[in-house]
Amino acid sequence: MTSVRDVLKRLPENVRQALANELLSMNGTVPDEAPPPSDEAIMAALGALAAEEQQTRRRVVVTGMGAVTPVGNTAQETWEALIEGKSGIGPVTQFDVSPYASRIGAEIKEFDPSIRIPHKEARRMARCSQVSVVAAYEALEDAGLKPDDIDGDRAGVTMGTGVGGMDIFVAAIKRSAGKKKLRGRPMETINGLPNIASFHISNAFGFRGPLNTVVTACAAGTQSIGIALEEIRRGTADIMLAGGVEAMVSDVFYGGFEALRATTTRNDEPTRASRPFDAERDGFVIGEGTAILVLESLENALARGARIYAEVLGWGQSADSYHAAQPDPTGSGGALAMRGALSDAGLSIDDISYINAHAAGTPLGDAHETLVIKEVFGEQAYDIPVSSTKSMIGHCFGGAGAIEAMACIFSVFHDVVHPTVNYENPDPECDLDYVPAVARKTEIKAALSNSFGLGGQNACLIVGKYLP
Repeated sequence: MTSVRDVLKRLPENVRQALANELLSMNGTVPDEAPPPSDEAIMAALGALAAEEQQTRRRVVVTGMGAVTPVGNTAQETWEALIEGKSGIGPVTQFDVSPYASRIGAEIKEFDPSIRIPHKEARRMARCSQVSVVAAYEALEDAGLKPDDIDGDRAGVTMGTGVGGMDIFVAAIKRSAGKKKLRGRPMETINGLPNIASFHISNAFGFRGPLNTVVTACAAGTQSIGIALEEIRRGTADIMLAGGVEAMVSDVFYGGFEALRATTTRNDEPTRASRPFDAERDGFVIGEGTAILVLESLENALARGARIYAEVLGWGQSADSYHAAQPDPTGSGGALAMRGALSDAGLSIDDISYINAHAAGTPLGDAHETLVIKEVFGEQAYDIPVSSTKSMIGHCFGGAGAIEAMACIFSVFHDVVHPTVNYENPDPECDLDYVPAVARKTEIKAALSNSFGLGGQNACLIVGKYLP
């Protein structure tokens, strides 16, 4: 890799002198009165500027959380279930799953959108939009924020998803089977778009700031939070609702992933079916859910006396550039994202107290992630607790990274790591500390959340204790 010093040596003399003069001026020195600086002096000046930029960029904190997941219809219910090691996996109820090899799922239970959304409006919305709006209301209330007290021009929304409201399109196709013309309904196409959950959230609260939708499969929820972090850092917003969602327990997913042989067939014991890192893992469980965070600039949070759960310290993203469905066996893409997150956060491997793994329970994926963690952390990897949220909620695709980020934030706030359930049979390729069966009390200064998704999408997020 070319170094900055190498670049300096190749610069034409006039460009080098112009750079030197600019750096001298920024440090309060008159260029004409100073000798041309050496490479070392230029490098030192550049380093000082980088350090200054790191210190002056806006800090971003989490002040509220909301969720609708297979183990709870609020953030707190979800966290308590995770700590207790409760599984949300059971027989599928949303459609006739009997023709498929995998007949279990991690469904949201007893969800009623009318607690927040008028019945007529909810009927038109895709399921992903319904759960997102309900979770967003909870997140704002948890943060102690009322929409009328928020400057809508300085507040925005970023959501991640894999397929958005595709359930609306699937229903339309089924409804029109055997007919010459697809029987559409008003607003059906619009409400099935991937970005419509973001719209419904911004519309519910009058947020007119940045409005983003990230569609990067399993990495979407994590990237969504990273992008929201950047919006606040660069000053385009003071408050962002950020998260991820998926609500697609349907024939499309079950048939498609069965063809890929990616899903578990352990139908007779649903709660034991999701087995990340276990030697007998045979695939993931399809799940659905959402988590939404309230991100605020530290100044905004302090000014209103908000309770702060954690600080969002940094994030990284990368591509495998290897295969649409299989992870790169070298682990280079995942390692690049993890190192990018550490660099963005200004942390070293010594600062990470906990890793929430992507760990969906696939034979290749879990071994690959273990390899990546060891590649980045070396021998220290064996001393860091690693756990899988998906062992209890299945794989919620675009919602997974956001739910896992929420778990990390609760872990940082309470100094507790939730367990990996169903880890019973050690695999020689998966030999780290996976916190089996029982939650663990331990001090957590900073937590790393990994999302390694289809299409070679990698995204990592680091959250840490808020320190004034």
